[in-house]
Amino acid sequence: MTDSTTDAERDGARRRTTYLLVDGENIDATLGGSILNARPSPEQRPRWERVLDFARGVWGADDVKGLFFLNASHGTMPMSFVQALMAIGFQPIPLAGEAHEKVVDIGIQRTLDALADRAGDVLLASHDGDFAPQLAALLGPGRHVGMLAFKEFTSTQLQQLTEGGLEIHDLETDVQAFNVRLPRLRIISLDEFDPLRYL
Repeated sequence: MTDSTTDAERDGARRRTTYLLVDGENIDATLGGSILNARPSPEQRPRWERVLDFARGVWGADDVKGLFFLNASHGTMPMSFVQALMAIGFQPIPLAGEAHEKVVDIGIQRTLDALADRAGDVLLASHDGDFAPQLAALLGPGRHVGMLAFKEFTSTQLQQLTEGGLEIHDLETDVQAFNVRLPRLRIISLDEFDPLRYL
């Protein structure tokens, strides 16, 4: 009996993809409302190319598919930002819906549901507990699932999933996504405590 699988199909089966989903609204709102208490200036925003680089390296992915979800319900998009995202390798996903719909959340939830039937690892940049059921469904052998967030603002529902294998990577300390030090008050492990930061 001959094997009908082609070399290209076998190569594709061996390649490892990480799907990086970004809830831009949530990251921006947490950064501005909970950490800076002001609208972030350009130098205080994440360097999204570093987030992509982290996604490539954290589990040794062959490919990273970066999906950046945007709310375009008002009929406009921040074109300069969208073009910058595309230039570094993200696929912007501008979604529109009714005023009562959380279009970004719904879009991400549907994408996480679709990933349940697809091989590959998943990273989600958000703090929102609304994604806990979809992430829980993805946890299991053969797949890495992680969050990119400010750990102290990650919802309790998401933190509880770490017992099942969900990894939480800090955007500032693990991903090193920022050019500036953020004014955060958080619990610091002794391993990462640097007294010079406070002197």
